[in-house]
Amino acid sequence: MVLNERKKRILQIIIEDYISTAEPVGSRTIARKYDLGLSPATIRNEMSDLELLGFLEQPHTSAGRIPSARAYRFYVDSMIEPGTLTENDQALIDAWYRERIRNIDEIFQSTAKILSRMTKNVSMVLANKQGSRFFRYLKFLPLDGKRAILCLVTDDGVVDNCVIEIPIGMTQEELDYLSSRITNKLQGFNLAGITGDMLRDVYSDLAQDKLLFSSIFEALHNIGSSNSEQKVFLGGTRQLLNQPEFRNVDRIKDLLSILEEEKVLKDILHAGENSGVKITIGSENKFTGIQDCSMVQATYRLNGRVVGTMAVLGPTRMEYGKIISVMDYLHQYLSNIFEEGRK
Repeated sequence: MVLNERKKRILQIIIEDYISTAEPVGSRTIARKYDLGLSPATIRNEMSDLELLGFLEQPHTSAGRIPSARAYRFYVDSMIEPGTLTENDQALIDAWYRERIRNIDEIFQSTAKILSRMTKNVSMVLANKQGSRFFRYLKFLPLDGKRAILCLVTDDGVVDNCVIEIPIGMTQEELDYLSSRITNKLQGFNLAGITGDMLRDVYSDLAQDKLLFSSIFEALHNIGSSNSEQKVFLGGTRQLLNQPEFRNVDRIKDLLSILEEEKVLKDILHAGENSGVKITIGSENKFTGIQDCSMVQATYRLNGRVVGTMAVLGPTRMEYGKIISVMDYLHQYLSNIFEEGRK
């Protein structure tokens, strides 16, 4: 059944009032707080219809109603339109990053913390290190007559190295020239995206030495692969204790136990990795332990590659529109940070 405009308006009021107060909403409350031009009796009849349709539930013997999972899904799909953050919120986020970021890990940890602070829920950030590290420059240090140490420096200042074989008699001047050519070719590129084709035009500078060419490419590939670990950063687990839905000790214990399992969190975040913004509500969550929660999740990319995934987990009574707005702004902010890292 398609809801008429009056039912939609009453349902929206109930959802947003309940999100704000965590208290069941009654017909008299709606009539008193909102100028709908309807009597409490008329509102009560509409609420009864919405309950029969599965959009409202009556907790205990309360006269008020609360939204069902179906109501939240309808609200998310049909009613909310993410807006832009206030200038104060944007300034808070900007200052937060400026004061805390010194390396890549701090970017993701700071993102988790500010996301939980802005949304008042648990936040999770899955950092894909492989997608977030970029080639800065390369140097060769002679080891002996037929070997050299290849030193690779990435955008976040990390130095990786390995030993490669070089043609006998290759001079330091030749190695310096080669490192300069490779650096000019690869500077700013994602480590994970470096291919053999990208080095083809450097091939002539390798004196047609296939072994040297393959050794350098293999070294770059191995260094890139060694930095492909993923890590989950959490923020705001204490926020759960402030939510009335989690006052039950057993319920909060079950949820906290899930948040302690990094592998489970990675599985949860990977489940929606390629879907843009994804919102799962209640039983739509397939993972045991969060089936009475909601999760807003978004994957952020740089030049088509996944850099990471951020998510907010909390009660179904969450500010979906505000959360999406915060995540959109953080996505934009992170993209700017990583773009700057490539320059």
